[in-house]
Amino acid sequence: MCGQARRTYVPMSIMNGTNVSSQVLDRLTEEWEALTPEAQKAARYVLENPNDVGVSTVREIAEAASVKPNTFVRMARQVGFEGYDDFRAPFRDAIRQGTASFPDRARWLQDIRKSGDLGGLYADMAEAAIRNLEDTFSGIDAEAMKLAAEAIWGSRQVFTLGVGVNNANARNFTYLASTGMTQFHAIPRPGSTAVDDLAWADNRDVLIAMSMRPYRSEVIAALEVAREQGMTIIGLSDSPASPIIRAADHGFVVAVDTPQFFPSSVSAIALLETLLSFVIAVASEEIVERVEKFHQRRHKLGIYLEEPE
Repeated sequence: MCGQARRTYVPMSIMNGTNVSSQVLDRLTEEWEALTPEAQKAARYVLENPNDVGVSTVREIAEAASVKPNTFVRMARQVGFEGYDDFRAPFRDAIRQGTASFPDRARWLQDIRKSGDLGGLYADMAEAAIRNLEDTFSGIDAEAMKLAAEAIWGSRQVFTLGVGVNNANARNFTYLASTGMTQFHAIPRPGSTAVDDLAWADNRDVLIAMSMRPYRSEVIAALEVAREQGMTIIGLSDSPASPIIRAADHGFVVAVDTPQFFPSSVSAIALLETLLSFVIAVASEEIVERVEKFHQRRHKLGIYLEEPE
């Protein structure tokens, strides 16, 4: 019976698309025969709906499982936890670390608001941002950044590709670069597709592409076109196994874990700013003149507020 229970329930947690707290799920299956029939009902619900555990109160999950709240408390104690809060903690940690789905993480944020623990959320957000920056830059050396910068400076055109939340990051990088360099293009252009925008690119050009899990299909399609046309590819993504990193000539892994429901952009923005600073550092002296001319023109056009002397 115990073997049958393991074969029945563990695959369900995998089918639900989560590796959340697998040790806890394994413990439930191992202790299945020792559980009371009511506790088995509670355990069954957890095994079949692991993502619900991190975002539900004991009353909410008990109602969903059609058992009393105390049943979940007793079940948690039977498998070695002090109570339901301790049992739920690994599932909440998984949400914090970004291994649960976007909707589950959104529900978790709402749960924090209801509990009034927004100070804890503030601390978690600050800690995640700092940790992401440390993890990102500790995994990248200056020589790799220099090689990517030289590829950009030596190219004919640079196309910066980001869709969804990364679209703003790509356009910000392109805007900053355009103050000293020409032929920078943020794609996809309005009314176009990234694949169309790369139609006439070749081995003289660079594509900077970024996408984090879940990876965007249009970015993958553009990478395939760029590779076929001989472009140099600079990739930013969240894993060495990412298709963006695997397709890149110069790949940079950025840490994106966050308590919020979308991947964090903090480290991606910081890396792009650093990459641009390297481009300026390896460029010829004419870039300084271009930047100065660009800003002088903006002052003359009245774009900047003139400070009193």
